[in-house]
Amino acid sequence: MNMRKIILTLAAVCASAVSAEAAVQPMVRMKDIMTVEGVRENQLVGMGLVVGLQGTGDKGPMAMQMMSNMTQQFGVTMDPKQIKSKNAAVVTVTCQLSPFLSPGQNTDVLVSAMGDAKSLEGGVLLQTPLKGANGKTYAVAQGPLTLGGWSQSGAAATTKKNVVTVGRIPSGAIVEQGVDMNFSGDGIVNLLLRNSDFTTAQRVAKAINDKFGSIAHASDAGRVSVQLPPNYAGSPAAFIASIENMTVRPDTVAKIIVNERTGTIVMGGNVRIGNVAVAHGNLMVKVSENPQVSQPNPMSGGRTAITPQTDIAANEETSPQLVELPATSTVQDLTNAMNAVGASPRDLMAVLQAMDEAGALHGELVIQ
Repeated sequence: MNMRKIILTLAAVCASAVSAEAAVQPMVRMKDIMTVEGVRENQLVGMGLVVGLQGTGDKGPMAMQMMSNMTQQFGVTMDPKQIKSKNAAVVTVTCQLSPFLSPGQNTDVLVSAMGDAKSLEGGVLLQTPLKGANGKTYAVAQGPLTLGGWSQSGAAATTKKNVVTVGRIPSGAIVEQGVDMNFSGDGIVNLLLRNSDFTTAQRVAKAINDKFGSIAHASDAGRVSVQLPPNYAGSPAAFIASIENMTVRPDTVAKIIVNERTGTIVMGGNVRIGNVAVAHGNLMVKVSENPQVSQPNPMSGGRTAITPQTDIAANEETSPQLVELPATSTVQDLTNAMNAVGASPRDLMAVLQAMDEAGALHGELVIQ
């Protein structure tokens, strides 16, 4: 009978520990916490010319030079100094080349003014090659811009909404050549965790082994190597799809992010606090200047003088501000205690830094 009570007690303790962990980190799909090595996006960039603006284009010589170069391609030679136009603007065109895009498919592009153009509203991007870091052209962009704002100006006033020097062209780039994605070389698929953690990597490997056998192992905190099963040797994409829909409980390092510029504090749910007593008190000091005017008697020959007078008053709250937290305290206990004594976010920052120096804060304190 006593042994049964012990077993039930241990089971209750384990269940409470599991429920506490579940309250911090839920079960998530593997596709939401990892990527496949070899499957990645590529950045493309180009320089182009936007035309059709209503007098809001560039005033500098760069746009005139680009227009002169373009006219030469069509057999018209003109001196850039002879071109007078405010309806064109030099822009940079960027896009993300998603993996597995084939020639002929489309992707979105982002267009940003480079010069002193006031607005790209109503503009049309002329054909612009987009190149990768290796100098090769992977896509060509062209089309009318879509802006998220507008601008109107008169003789003495200007009004605008949002940014009018940046626009998008949905499906404005045509892919000319794709990038090879080799993600199953030698029959091995490497899974890369977005947030490197040894515990999470081990849990991912264990979940895969429980379903497919001993085919996965955690190489390091950010990589899990998986051997393709024999029945998936010819279809690695189907194997990766089956892994992506599996669920696992990730683990993270206990962190507290403090941004002193904005007064923002973000604390992870797995942060723990040791046995500590926190005292919080507000000291208010008020300094006021009350200059006094000294007026001489009539016909005395004296001058009016100003005598400075400074009044200083200090007031410190005397209400009980000492809070004791047990060793099993959590972030919620700390926030409840700080709210009870009326601490502001900036007061809480000072308390967290002091607790970290005292060794009572079991988590990484990151101050931005």
